[in-house]
Amino acid sequence: MDLRVPPNPKTVGERSEVFVLAALVRAGYEVLIAPFTDNRRYDLVIDDGSRFLRVQVKTGRLRGGAVIFPTSSSQAHRGRGRQSYRGACDLFAVYCPDNEAVYLVPVDEVGEIKCRLRVAPAANGQRAGVRLAEDYLLRLRAPAP
Repeated sequence: MDLRVPPNPKTVGERSEVFVLAALVRAGYEVLIAPFTDNRRYDLVIDDGSRFLRVQVKTGRLRGGAVIFPTSSSQAHRGRGRQSYRGACDLFAVYCPDNEAVYLVPVDEVGEIKCRLRVAPAANGQRAGVRLAEDYLLRLRAPAP
């Protein structure tokens, strides 16, 4: 008997949150699970000792040599169209199930619709304005025994 939940947008997001939370803890971050409800524009909070950083978790997809993820959300059901995360959170934590990597990307460093993090060189050789995934990769440490 297969008891797994079939994927839908909510379960995909929840799975990404679990992977991001585990990766952040393994990397040594102090993580607060917040907020209590889904009414905020962030999913987690990192306590770096002197400030709190609001984190929005996203699921990235590996396409054409890049991890692609949305940097806005659809609020059409509330009559507000697409909403940027600028000012509402500080970091995107992007889990890409295709390569099982987690990336930490400052919200203010990316566009307001989507972001591409290159894992392979661009086919046309372009380098200017290219975001390399390696620069944002969350480095994991082995858990303490």
